Amino acid sequence: MFIKNALKLSCLLSVLFLLAVTSFAQVDVPRKTKAITYPIDEEVVVRFRGTTRFPRMKGEADIERTKKNGTEISLSVSKMPRPFELGAGYATYILWAISPSGQVDNLGEIKRRGFFEFDSKIKVTTRLQTFALIITAEPHFMVTRPSRAVMLENLSPYSRSGRRIPTTTTIQYFGNSSDYFNNPRTPEIANIDYRKTPPAVLQAKQAVALAEYAGADRDAPKEFQQAKVLLNNAENGWKAGRDEEYVDVAARKAISTAVQAEAIALVRKDAREKRNIKLRQDAELRQAEDKFVDAQNEITELKSELSRETRARELAERDAMNYSSQVRNLQAELKRLRDQNQQLNIKLAKIEAKQQLLEAEREKDKKLARLQSNSSLFINSLSRFGKTQQNERGIVLTLDENYWSGIRVSGFSETGNSKLSELANVLVNNSDYNVRIESHTDNRGEVDALQILTNERAQAISDKLMSLGVGESRLQSKGLGSTLPVASNNTRRNRAKNRRVEIIFTPNIQ
Repeated sequence: MFIKNALKLSCLLSVLFLLAVTSFAQVDVPRKTKAITYPIDEEVVVRFRGTTRFPRMKGEADIERTKKNGTEISLSVSKMPRPFELGAGYATYILWAISPSGQVDNLGEIKRRGFFEFDSKIKVTTRLQTFALIITAEPHFMVTRPSRAVMLENLSPYSRSGRRIPTTTTIQYFGNSSDYFNNPRTPEIANIDYRKTPPAVLQAKQAVALAEYAGADRDAPKEFQQAKVLLNNAENGWKAGRDEEYVDVAARKAISTAVQAEAIALVRKDAREKRNIKLRQDAELRQAEDKFVDAQNEITELKSELSRETRARELAERDAMNYSSQVRNLQAELKRLRDQNQQLNIKLAKIEAKQQLLEAEREKDKKLARLQSNSSLFINSLSRFGKTQQNERGIVLTLDENYWSGIRVSGFSETGNSKLSELANVLVNNSDYNVRIESHTDNRGEVDALQILTNERAQAISDKLMSLGVGESRLQSKGLGSTLPVASNNTRRNRAKNRRVEIIFTPNIQ
């Protein structure tokens, strides 16, 4: 009796909690989290926080990027609710990796462990190096884009060695309410005992429902019927008491086939719409052809009428020779005036073209003058990043060797990384300058290796500035090896002077 009452109380608390989550869940709002660049062969710890969908959720991941296997992720999640508590359409959770460029990878399904709030683990690998991690509730495990039911998002990382791990671009997305099921016409899993039905069967039912909603019953009937048969097999196996692995495999086959049916239906629907457009275009073309034939007939009739009128005019012209002569003279004068008008129009067009060229040159001169008048302020803003001078090449900023983490490496030091971020902000606010990056080094080492080093350094600075908002069209980068020293390489001090990066700023007056 005590156990029965406890179960009733537990069910009541679950219902009340579900109502509370539904009442206080936010509408779609912009969310953001950090993208993390993971260093090679260093174990990084990343913690996760729950969103307003379920703030008690927690998570922690051990992440390591290797040269051989890509980025390995070992994630543990605790206090996860059953997915259907978020809405009748949700049946599982998916871990996503999102890169700053917008690439989205489905890293895998987080399977439920436990009956109420559960703990779970997942180990996956991605080829991405810089990415953010989020966990969303989904209708099935084969979705290709994350829903807005965001449950967890990563926080800033830390290394077990104590080294600071930098974060990069902030990843922005919408979150906290359903985008699959906002539309009341979207199907949901109905008349199901969610508490007893296996999650894999719930996913299969939702995959089949979404395929039907996409029109697979009409545009991909063979695949859709196959998906329904596979779903029926999974349900029958579950109801017959078959083992969990059998039911899971059967349900996943149903999901895969339903997703295939949905994709085929969307392709065929698109093809049908294109055919309909072609049919409409053909009908319009036929109508145009009919109109053309009618116009040709009308032209023939008009020509006949014109011929009759011409004959009548010829008869009348025998009595009006003087008027004909006058008409010819007027026509000649009209032709002369037209020719004169055409010549005037040509001259006017040339004058206007010259005026436009002059105006463009004046605008360039104004822009150049403005840049020259403000050049001292621009030079002052650059002086904190290195030695600055102005010569026939433009404004030249020389970066010292301390921007790099070593003499023969192309990775930034912590100071260099910070200063380049500040320099990018200056360049974003001074968009009228083109930027040429030239990297130099001393003559110690093989010529090819020195050339590669300076190429990589110049490109690294270009990529860094571009990632922080400096337009790609403004940037040029080139490595010059040891070909242009500013001092002889016979002393350590002179070699240090030759290991430099020169950034040349020239006005963009186009």
